[in-house]
Amino acid sequence: MNHKFGMALVGLTLGAAAFAQTKWDLPTAYPATNYHTENITQFAKDVDAATGGKLKITVHANASLFKAPEIKRAVQSGQAQAGEILLANYANENPIYALDGVPFLATTYPEARKLYDASKPAMDKLLAAQGIKVLFVVPWAPQGIYTKKEIGSVADLRGIKWRAYSPATAKIAELIGAQPVQIQQAELSAAMATGVIESYMSSGSTGYDTKTFEHIKNFYDTQAWIPKNAILVNAKAFDALDAAGKAAVTKAAADAEARGWKVAQEKNDEYKRLLAERGMKIHKPSPKLDTDMRQVGGIMQSDWLKAAGADGAAIVDAYKKK
Repeated sequence: MNHKFGMALVGLTLGAAAFAQTKWDLPTAYPATNYHTENITQFAKDVDAATGGKLKITVHANASLFKAPEIKRAVQSGQAQAGEILLANYANENPIYALDGVPFLATTYPEARKLYDASKPAMDKLLAAQGIKVLFVVPWAPQGIYTKKEIGSVADLRGIKWRAYSPATAKIAELIGAQPVQIQQAELSAAMATGVIESYMSSGSTGYDTKTFEHIKNFYDTQAWIPKNAILVNAKAFDALDAAGKAAVTKAAADAEARGWKVAQEKNDEYKRLLAERGMKIHKPSPKLDTDMRQVGGIMQSDWLKAAGADGAAIVDAYKKK
């Protein structure tokens, strides 16, 4: 009897030890070598070190656990405790998510930071209602246009097969008269190789990661907008941590955000250099192309304000006053 009782105690002790370690899954849609993913991997290491291994975060890169459009829902439902999303991809859910994808509203990193700070209270409220918290946010590089042929104006883009990966990029296609094709980043290289697309808007990092230079030779540095990725956590999963665990995650997240913004700016110049070395022509947009694209931006800004109503107007006012 004593022997059995002893075994039961051992079982209880092992159970407690196993329970003391918390494991989180963090899916992302980007390759392991992308600076966003590298930054998140460092965040996971920092949390591991700060909690003495009590909280283990496994990063699942390159859409291996969930595809990009599924990640927010997975975090919301608790299928994944955390995850990374491109905010602009959720524009159809709420206009607030689309704000950093409105062309020519914020075209520099300081402006992008101010825009995020202005929108953060509304974003936090929106996500809290869905049981989600933002851990940290990191920008992409400013967005330019990749095209097979050289262009001097928006008229040159009419009828071109254009990759749309968000409501904003689909809307641009509509306004410039291009043919939108829905393609996620993981499928982009194949789409270019097979001629499914001839043009798209994105950052230097996406162009480099997907070896766009093998298929498309022109990049117009329009600096149209600076989209951001948000690393989200399921609020229940976060609240279940002890005080030390919460503090460790919060501190590691703040460090990751500061590091991510710095790296994004450094990488922007580096990626343009790397693309040029691999045969990509980096063009400054012609005055006509710039004017045309700013007209597109003006239409999209007024559309956004109509969709976002008083809340949206208050955010843009706050941003412009900062």
